[in-house]
Amino acid sequence: VQLQASGGGLVQPGGSLTLSCAASGFNLDYHVIGWFRQAPGKEREGVSCIGSVDGTIAYAQSVKGRFTISKDNAKNTVSLQMNSLKPEDTATYYCAAEYYTKYDVEKYGCRSEVHMDYWGKGTLVTVSS
Repeated sequence: VQLQASGGGLVQPGGSLTLSCAASGFNLDYHVIGWFRQAPGKEREGVSCIGSVDGTIAYAQSVKGRFTISKDNAKNTVSLQMNSLKPEDTATYYCAAEYYTKYDVEKYGCRSEVHMDYWGKGTLVTVSS
């Protein structure tokens, strides 16, 4: 059972990156998938999540309108498209999954990190000129 996050890198302010989270050893169906990030010297925070009920979606206010989360059931992956990146988006990004057969994140919000069952290794995103 493994989650693998990839796609991080160095990008200029205003630029874009797409992060990918690939699951192996289990199916992402019936899982809530979350993207979290941790900036140097700060606590880890939730960024976005996709629920296990019809792909409901939620975002942190700080990224709403700039980031887009999506899920590819055939590839068993979840992506995070990040546009209009700002220096304050610099962080190590993690994907995580929680087994939850029916959870509507639009109705109940993203699940906190303490509930996550699986974590991928982080991928570093640096936004700098």
